[in-house]
Amino acid sequence: MKSSNQGDKPASKAIGLNIGAIILAAGEGVRMGSIPKALIQMEGIPLIEHMLRALSEAAVAEILVVTGYYHAFIEPVLKDHPVRIVCNPNPALGQPSSVRLGLEAINQDLDGVIMLLCDQPLINAADIAQLIEAFMNRGSGEIILPMVDGKRGNPVLIGRNALKQILASGPEMVCRNFMDQHPEMVSLLETSNAHFLGDVDSIADLQKFRQELGMVLTLPNLPN
Repeated sequence: MKSSNQGDKPASKAIGLNIGAIILAAGEGVRMGSIPKALIQMEGIPLIEHMLRALSEAAVAEILVVTGYYHAFIEPVLKDHPVRIVCNPNPALGQPSSVRLGLEAINQDLDGVIMLLCDQPLINAADIAQLIEAFMNRGSGEIILPMVDGKRGNPVLIGRNALKQILASGPEMVCRNFMDQHPEMVSLLETSNAHFLGDVDSIADLQKFRQELGMVLTLPNLPN
C-alpha cells in the first residue's frame, strides 16, 4: 500500500455544482470483531469525522449518513455536524440495502452524489475534489469511477441523471449493478492515487496501515 501525493494538493471548490454525499456506516464490522468501523480512531478522531471534514473542505453541499447496527454509538458523534442521518432498519440485508436507502433519501435536485465508505482513512478533501473535477470535465457518462492500476476504487460520484435512472429501475437496483449493466454511463478516472483503494476491513488491515504507512488506527472504546 502506498500513500499517493495526490493528497498533498489543496482541495478545489465545486464552483457552479451542487454535489452531495452519502456515507455508508450501517455495517456490523464482523471482520473487525463486530466494531463500528466508522468510529475507528485516527489521531484520536473517528474516521467518520475525518471524512466529514474532507467533504466540508471540498465544498460538498449536502451530507447524508446511513447508519444501522451501531446507530446509537454513531449518532452522538454526528450531532455537531450539519448532516442528515438515515437509519437502516434492516442492516442485516447488507450494504446494497443501505446504498438504496441513501439514494432514495438524498436530495434529488443535486447535480451529483458521492457514495463513500466510512472505512477509508486516506480519503481527504483533495481526493474528493479530484472526483468532482473529473465529473466537471467528463466527456461522457454520468458516473465517475476511480481506477487505480486496473482496480476499482471508492468513492464514486453519481450524476443526477444516473441517480434518477437507478431509482427508476426498481428497488433492487444499486450503484454497482447499474454500472455493470450500463458501462456507457461510466467515465473512468484513471489515476495513480492509492487513496481510492485503502480501506480497513479487519484487524490485519489496521496492522498493514501501521507497517506500510506509519498510520496508527485504533479501535474505539464503546460504552457497555
